[in-house]
Amino acid sequence: MDKEEELGSFDPNIPEEGPSAPPPGWLEDIHGYQGHKGGEGDNPLYPPPPAYNPQPEQDRNTLVPNVRVPTVSEDVAREALLKFVESKWTYSSKPARNLTFKELKPIIVYRYRLETYTESRASAWQYESYSGQPVDGPQYGMSPPPWDVPVVLPPRYTDVVERVRVPHSSFVKLCHKCNGCGRTRCVMCHGRGQKRCSHCYGRGYQRRNKTKHRAARKMRCSSCSGKGHQRCMSCHGHGYKTCSACHGSQNLMHYIELTVTWKNNISDFIPDRQPDFPDKKFEKVSGDPFFIDESVLVYPIQGFPDQEICDVTRRLINEHIGRFSANSRIMQQRQTIELVPLTHAYYTYNGKDFSFFVYGVENKVFTAKYPTACTIL
Repeated sequence: MDKEEELGSFDPNIPEEGPSAPPPGWLEDIHGYQGHKGGEGDNPLYPPPPAYNPQPEQDRNTLVPNVRVPTVSEDVAREALLKFVESKWTYSSKPARNLTFKELKPIIVYRYRLETYTESRASAWQYESYSGQPVDGPQYGMSPPPWDVPVVLPPRYTDVVERVRVPHSSFVKLCHKCNGCGRTRCVMCHGRGQKRCSHCYGRGYQRRNKTKHRAARKMRCSSCSGKGHQRCMSCHGHGYKTCSACHGSQNLMHYIELTVTWKNNISDFIPDRQPDFPDKKFEKVSGDPFFIDESVLVYPIQGFPDQEICDVTRRLINEHIGRFSANSRIMQQRQTIELVPLTHAYYTYNGKDFSFFVYGVENKVFTAKYPTACTIL
């Protein structure tokens, strides 16, 4: 029997490929982690015990200092406009150099920011091929509850995700994907090692059409050499593949993996009091943080000259506590008030009135209209 004929052999002892995830009931229950079904996407989120989240004190408030409004000189305003014009290739720098300032009007803009740094924990079953490595199973003790698994805290206000194997949650079972065989039947050739030739559709020959000078006749298929079948390229003619789950080891070690997520949740607020200036521009510039209050929990601000800021601090603080304490642990909070520089510069050029805004510590410029622009003919 030649090699090509051997490709057609079928081994009924090699199982079909099983599910990618263990079926229901395949995995054991681990105390404190009940509810896992073992399927994909099965990663319950564990709310922290009540003692882990701080409780706000009633009627506590925070006072802030007075603030000085910064001013921009004509030289700074002109230099900022020239830099802005250089970034616009259709703009001429001549108006920026020769304009005459009428007024530089500073505008008070406060930005309030609340940061709530949280930790959340979720878990899911994972597995790896087992080839004799140590198994930290229930025989060594009970697995600690999700919030008692020790982890190393990252620097505050940094977003970090860490995955930790839960102690004493490991055990070994036959691979669910190959039923402990170490290999699975090839799904492309159904375990035969060969497939019907796609060029001659299994006939072994191809028809040559009749022409004026040539009669119709059958020709042996050059792709399969007349056999009508070809070697399966997916399994290289074996009819089976090494199991993708256990990699041939026949066994899997299952364990619970805890995913710990630290996240800095940020809310910003700027009162909208300047209709001619788009507030979204403030998102890309810095301000002067003249007030920073940091604690496990921060408290609403009172006595600040801008009452809208006082009101929004109470609203955002309550929102953060309600939203993040349900399924995560509040590690730290920080509230900041920045004075974001904003100056409305009025000027004339060639007898006409114009204006532009200088904003942010970076002295960015926004203008809705500029005197002249070059035209490409």
